[in-house]
Amino acid sequence: MKAVTDFIGEITGITEWIMLVLTIGGGCFLVFYSGFKPYLHMKHAIDVVRGKYDCDSDSGQVSHFQALSSVVASTVGLGNISGVAIAIYSGGPGVVFWMWLTAIIGAAIKFYSCGLAILFREKDDAGNVLGGPMYYMKIGLKQYGKPLAVFFSVAGLVGVLPAFTANQLTQSVIQVVKPEQYFNLGEFYWKLVIGVLLTIITILVIYGGLRSIVKAATTIVPFMVVLYMLTAIYILTTYSEAILPSFKLIFAEAFNLKTATQGGLWGLILLGIRRAVFSNESGVGNAPMYHGQSKTNQPVHEGLVAMLGPFIDTLIVCTITAVIIIISGVYINAEDSGIVITLQAFEKLLHGFGDELLMLMIICFGISTLFTYSYYGTKCLNYLAGPKIGKYYNAVYIISIIFAAVASVDLVVGLIDLAFALMSIPNMIAVLWLAPKMNLVMNSYFNQLKEKYE
Repeated sequence: MKAVTDFIGEITGITEWIMLVLTIGGGCFLVFYSGFKPYLHMKHAIDVVRGKYDCDSDSGQVSHFQALSSVVASTVGLGNISGVAIAIYSGGPGVVFWMWLTAIIGAAIKFYSCGLAILFREKDDAGNVLGGPMYYMKIGLKQYGKPLAVFFSVAGLVGVLPAFTANQLTQSVIQVVKPEQYFNLGEFYWKLVIGVLLTIITILVIYGGLRSIVKAATTIVPFMVVLYMLTAIYILTTYSEAILPSFKLIFAEAFNLKTATQGGLWGLILLGIRRAVFSNESGVGNAPMYHGQSKTNQPVHEGLVAMLGPFIDTLIVCTITAVIIIISGVYINAEDSGIVITLQAFEKLLHGFGDELLMLMIICFGISTLFTYSYYGTKCLNYLAGPKIGKYYNAVYIISIIFAAVASVDLVVGLIDLAFALMSIPNMIAVLWLAPKMNLVMNSYFNQLKEKYE
């Protein structure tokens, strides 16, 4: 396992620099190329999500709200609760600043990529729309896009496996419940038992298809987000005097000159980008696969809706989690990374019972993520081999849950980081290549909107 983990780390070190240039460099280009127009229409985005501009005659299978909920289900969850703990454990509080910056830039990437998922899509034999990176590569870039689409889909088969979710979900249950004190099976076997239970629950939902997944996500996620936010607000209100010092620490550590002179600042920046990309998946290409199914013919609508994702999961949820961890101080002498740190922070700040409450939310967040990620993988295999073969992806998917439950967190994080980096490379190339097409649609739409209200 250690040899495999080290090998993955070496490859990831190379691919992530390419991802860094394309995601951050390309994202900054898109921010300025858009003229900041999408950022100025966030209220309009909320109106779109509310269904104000819905049209029954538009193509698509799911509503704007359902698409956003499904994407948020796969990002607001363990990536925000556990991923930010891993980031702070590895790079200190300063890493949070670089996560914020990546999220703001990532919103522009979400606007363009998810808008392109509507602009370039096709229909299958049953009349259902097919949208996502592989389709805007294939249709928008024609012969040049087909190799990129294949490369993206192959990387996606690994990137969307539920490795991190199953691993951290299992770890949280072991940490809080401590089942070995009741039945002395050993930690490995308890992880195996939990992995099997997660597999059974996932099977019951994912074999119901897209509508079943969307229904589950839209039922679980809003309630859990509200519960998490209320719990967090209670903690932050109780320890309100420590909030401002926590933010000061984040900014101070983000530009720590001592760290810079030791050559570690670039590593800190890369860590923040890596965890932010893992948190909101900007540039990776997962979100366009869901948003591409939305019931709309207006690319700008879906682009604006998709922009809400990074703001919700990174700027709000990740920040709240980070501040709670910093206030608690548990990261300073932590022996374990990942979800254990967040559980310890909640337990400390909620007088000994916060870890049980957080575990409940983690279970719901984690399970909703397991549901939504299966759709991404099925879509990648459908593109590569057709729907007759694509349906078998779920079998591989559910088996991987058991493997991930017993694997080490370093192996799991390394594997997903590598796959996400490989997915982002062809996706960002396509998004940057097709950005002028999206700009034409965007400028036309916003000009019409301006004329309407003048």
